[in-house]
Amino acid sequence: MTLNPNLDEVQLSKDDYERYSRHLILPEVGVEGQKRLKAASVLCIGTGGLGSPLLLYLAAAGIGRIGIVDFDVVDTSNLQRQVIHGTSWVGKPKIESAKNRILEINPYCQVDLYETRISSENALDIIRPYDVVIDGTDNFPTRYLTNDACVLLNKPNVYGSIFRFEGQATVFNYEGGPNYRDLYPEPPPPGMVPSCAEGGVLGILPGIIGIIQATEAIKIVLGKGETLSGRLLLYDAMNMKFRELRLRPNPVRPVIEKLIDYEQFCGIPQAQAEEAKQHMDMQEITVQELKELLDSSAKDFVLLDVRNPNEYEIAKIPGSVLIPLPDIEDGDGISKVKEQLNGHRLIVHCKSGMRSAKALSILKNAGIEGINVKGGILAWSQEIDSSVPSY
Repeated sequence: MTLNPNLDEVQLSKDDYERYSRHLILPEVGVEGQKRLKAASVLCIGTGGLGSPLLLYLAAAGIGRIGIVDFDVVDTSNLQRQVIHGTSWVGKPKIESAKNRILEINPYCQVDLYETRISSENALDIIRPYDVVIDGTDNFPTRYLTNDACVLLNKPNVYGSIFRFEGQATVFNYEGGPNYRDLYPEPPPPGMVPSCAEGGVLGILPGIIGIIQATEAIKIVLGKGETLSGRLLLYDAMNMKFRELRLRPNPVRPVIEKLIDYEQFCGIPQAQAEEAKQHMDMQEITVQELKELLDSSAKDFVLLDVRNPNEYEIAKIPGSVLIPLPDIEDGDGISKVKEQLNGHRLIVHCKSGMRSAKALSILKNAGIEGINVKGGILAWSQEIDSSVPSY
């Protein structure tokens, strides 16, 4: 799948020779390689933690055409790792922020913007014009969608993912190598893998993985070096270790013939329906009602916080008792809840109301009924006490 552009139609300007001089003196790049970079088109799906650093370096390297797919806006919590965005762009579209920064680095780069959620309806049309696709997404439905679209269109798919202190990267669907379904034939159950918003991520980590993705994309364009196709690179930032796993195409994997409903494939609607049913069966209380209870003389309830200890250290509701959800899931926390209750009512909260609902479901199976705080401590910060940090 070596890219073969017509380099006779590509010319380097005087500014190009100056701008890319450190590339041009590399025998592995040279004039021909720089022309390849200028003629290349790369699509990045997502401008978050992974997309931010890789877009910066693709633009700086001289990729002639860069496409960006994203529909989100910049949030203050993004700035810890999404280095392409700045404070002045908070509340504005990420793709506009990314384009602005790219053109500051390289005004000669063509930047195509797709301010939309990539879907089975538009994926093939968006991906088709590009030579290389880079997956900077953070959810399983979009990863499967990106993979299958790349397989159907015979496009290399440069993959990366991050969580807490660990990351991984590889190249899928390149020169007969494996694709994403060879690594993950089936998606994990919804909620099994925590998001970065729930589990956290070291801000530097996506920079390292994103730059690895950018490196692989550039090698594919140049047709030089050994790519990560067939190798899954695993990175442990806490212990500063890299290791590799071999990947091979599965000879009995299903043939990808068309794009499907990936939300359905990953069990999202079923999980949402089950979650909605749980909420219908679950008694809830608003943060305003909770505030009235806390201000009253009523002492007949226990306010349970099921977040992690480090989250409790960031922010807490006065009078709450911490028993993390993992302890409740393991069973050890259930006896602690019983000890706390001593005949009192149980009110449970977390960050947004999701983990507390899960905790209440587990406790209900153990014979303990309780009330969920709608919106969790985020709602408390927004509606009751703005001095409580929002994270």
